[in-house]
Amino acid sequence: MLNNRRGVLRKLFLCAAANLFVAPKIFSKTYLNTPQAQKALWGDVKMTAIPLTLSSQQAKLIKTASKVRVRHKNLKIWKTESGGWFIVDNVIGKHENIDYAVALTEKGKVKGIEIMVYRETYGHQIMNPKWRAQFNGRGHESILKLDKQIKNISGATLSCRHITDGINRLVQTWKIVISKI
Repeated sequence: MLNNRRGVLRKLFLCAAANLFVAPKIFSKTYLNTPQAQKALWGDVKMTAIPLTLSSQQAKLIKTASKVRVRHKNLKIWKTESGGWFIVDNVIGKHENIDYAVALTEKGKVKGIEIMVYRETYGHQIMNPKWRAQFNGRGHESILKLDKQIKNISGATLSCRHITDGINRLVQTWKIVISKI
């Protein structure tokens, strides 16, 4: 009977120890694919894909203007028949990428933002339409700051900051490169 208790206790101890080394939970939620985001932001407006690769000089100018590093030189952009723009981009949340889409008017102002894929386990509050609407009408004239022009969300600070940085980078990209296409 004593051996049986030791065996049971040994198994309980091993199970408890194994729980200490559990891999972190990975989360990913796809909200929209590219055609769905295009429709959400521009309705049925016809769009044409525009291949665009930034030069090193353009990337430097964008970084200087936006104060945000350009991570990808190949941009995914579409031009609408009305002269507006649709851009798919990604930023790092806290640990993982956040894929999002931005609609810019023909004057480079934010028309809307849609979160396409969110991979973090928390911070999903950036999906809130009221939070995303803070960017509408913003352009390249000034750099947006979190807790100044853009309200922060407790528990989603890094996601808020990085989306704000991404918008700053994209409107400066419009000013420096895209508006000249």
